Amino acid sequence: MSFGGQTPTILVLKEGTDQSQGRGQIITNINACLAIQATIKSTLGPYGGDLLLVDANGRQTITNDGATVMKLLDIVHPAARILTDIARSQDAEVGDGTTSVVVLAGEILKESKTFVEEGVSSQVIIKGLRKACLLAVNKIKEIAVRIDKGEKRDILIKLAGTAMSSKLIKRNSAFFTKMVVDAVLSLDQDDLNEKLIGMKKVPGGALQDSIFVNGVAFKKTFSYAGFEQQPKSFKNPKIVSLNVELELKSEKDNAEVRVEQVSEYQAIVDAEWQIIIQKLEALVATGAKVVLSKLPIGDLATQYFADRDIFCAGRVTSEDMERVVQAVGGSIQSTCSDIKEEHLGTCESFEERQIGGERFNFFQGCPKAKTCTLVLRGGAEQFIAEVERSLHDAIMIVKKAIKNDQIVAGGGALEMEISKYLRDESKLIAGKQQMIVAAFAKALEIIPRQLCDNAGFDATDILNKLRQRHAKGETWAGVDIDNEGIADNLEKFVWEPTVVKLNAIQAATEAACLILSVDETIKNEESAQPQAGPPMPRGAAGRALRGRGRGMPRR
Repeated sequence: MSFGGQTPTILVLKEGTDQSQGRGQIITNINACLAIQATIKSTLGPYGGDLLLVDANGRQTITNDGATVMKLLDIVHPAARILTDIARSQDAEVGDGTTSVVVLAGEILKESKTFVEEGVSSQVIIKGLRKACLLAVNKIKEIAVRIDKGEKRDILIKLAGTAMSSKLIKRNSAFFTKMVVDAVLSLDQDDLNEKLIGMKKVPGGALQDSIFVNGVAFKKTFSYAGFEQQPKSFKNPKIVSLNVELELKSEKDNAEVRVEQVSEYQAIVDAEWQIIIQKLEALVATGAKVVLSKLPIGDLATQYFADRDIFCAGRVTSEDMERVVQAVGGSIQSTCSDIKEEHLGTCESFEERQIGGERFNFFQGCPKAKTCTLVLRGGAEQFIAEVERSLHDAIMIVKKAIKNDQIVAGGGALEMEISKYLRDESKLIAGKQQMIVAAFAKALEIIPRQLCDNAGFDATDILNKLRQRHAKGETWAGVDIDNEGIADNLEKFVWEPTVVKLNAIQAATEAACLILSVDETIKNEESAQPQAGPPMPRGAAGRALRGRGRGMPRR
């Protein structure tokens, strides 16, 4: 049906809806991702800079960890948020390479942008990128070097050192690599749960004042009167772990009790005291010298234990309690009345020690120690927080290396070799896919190029030399950061677990394909006008509502 020969406009979406589509939308999405890449790529490598991020509350974070930067950047563009997701997935899966994955994804999109502008279908580009990714993954698996399990510790130290080379603590990497490897090897080698490695931050002192505790250490908990009278060190103590509140107030209930005589009220008070005293007597009867609880231990219980030379700590966090149980044995009890010998733990020594401005409880010489604690020192809180993030990356790398015994050379060596391989393979592919695979090969060169740029080297000169070396068959030729040149990075022990590179290339490709497949964005803007409510009542009631605001309580 027509009106005067014109087709009427049909409104399907709500008025004010932002609708963008077509080739222009894909290019807009790519440009948004390139803006993110430009922000983060300066942090790549040993000479990458750090970013100072300040949130809405004024809290400062200094970091060059890709996942942390992406998490703290307040990205509003919907397509660019995909890069945040791949950085998080890389951090969760392998722990390191978070900056590399974002830089690589951005470069793949940058190379694909030319094809989009020339009118090549995004599906053709996606098909070519997936083909190039598959070729790259197969080639990495083919050239990866299997490491000798006999020299396990030395290899893990080298891998941890490579992970730390781009971090703030690279000058102290010899000190921290040993600490990281000891921490991972102290875990249960079957599940390698890195959450059982506790990290405690104590401002003050130098980095070398950091301590590795083969057991558990946690900050002194909130304490009541009588705490200072308790002994602060034991040899071979029995330890009981509770999830019980040892306070008088915990015995109160929300019930109403009516009494007619003072003696009846006194009987109720006495009953409350009797209940908690029975609990305390039952704990003393176990022979335990250290009593820990997730819930509060009140002043009555604290003094009671002090009189009997027993140490107690209440409000211990769930994380610390779990690690204590893993280290000393026993189990967490939710009652005091039926604690048997097998429910108790033990350790060679317990002591409370001063570290900086904090007091810490140490459990060392634990028979079942499948956990450890790193007490980190440093000048500023932001600095110690970055040390913690750096150690987390190194711990994850060592963990992955224990489970996967294949490595590749870092420093751009692997990327240049895969780039050369894909260029050669692209010549055997017919059609448009040839150009797209070749573009993927070029995108991989961003890693060595950015390493050179961040170090202040002549990137063009070094990349030309790298291409020449790889054409001659030098598989592991990469950027020599120390001497501003080319080196065999496998011989120089610039090693990375294969899984890091595999995950980075696959995640970056998937992110690029996802962004290229989005050719329309529909964004529903919230209406600025308040929604119409029920009609305002007339008369006095209406005047009252208008005077104080609808729904507001009357003063």
